Amino acid sequence: MKDLTAIVKGNEEIAEKIYMLTLELTEDVGAVRGGQFVNLSVGDGSMLLRRPLGVCKTDGRLLSVCYQVKGRGTERLTAAKEGDELKVLLPLGNGFLLDKYKNIAVIGGGVGIFPLIATIREHCADKNFYSYIGFRNKSAVCLLDELGKSKSLTVTTDDGSYGIKGNAVSAYFEDVNKPAADAIIACGPPVMLKVLKRELKEHGVNIPCFVSLEERMGCGVGACLVCVCKKTDGENARVCKDGPVFDINEVEL
Repeated sequence: MKDLTAIVKGNEEIAEKIYMLTLELTEDVGAVRGGQFVNLSVGDGSMLLRRPLGVCKTDGRLLSVCYQVKGRGTERLTAAKEGDELKVLLPLGNGFLLDKYKNIAVIGGGVGIFPLIATIREHCADKNFYSYIGFRNKSAVCLLDELGKSKSLTVTTDDGSYGIKGNAVSAYFEDVNKPAADAIIACGPPVMLKVLKRELKEHGVNIPCFVSLEERMGCGVGACLVCVCKKTDGENARVCKDGPVFDINEVEL
């Protein structure tokens, strides 16, 4: 983990209110695993808290994160331009560990697709990904070229304006046994993950399922306890330090 100054190389809108920010790191941080994240300043000294953003792409010292404009911090981040300097703490969290698995179902919704893209990029040379990705509508659809690195790709939208009308979870269960996956990775809104957990039980699907949780964070390193979630054994876990990737049966959703 390093706290660096990064140079903005690009900051473009890739879908409605969704931006891809590309940074050049000033030092080598080693391998960044799919599912890990960064804690990034927004370029305004009056906003002291950094924003946790999942890594979407890496290429040497170039690193790309994507974010949705939802508040003052992300609105300020849209003003970052080429050559600007931002402080970034990385890599953070545990990421997806897929060494034991060959055929992997990918279930993503909304801005939850970005850490999944990083995971597909990391492993697509030696693993088969079968991706089911849901967007709100056509204006939110993005990065299909990256998702296309999957063995197969099913895209849904809530209103049917692009792809299949429906959601990523229902699309997966339409295909649940063709082909049979060794594991599932998922990231998306809490309600999506809750439905996924319920449907896995109802359909009797017992393969490992790993989910990346989205929580508000402060420090990003486990000290402030802002991002605590409940585990099924009654204990608490810090999403930033103990996650953000958990076995779906390990956490309450």
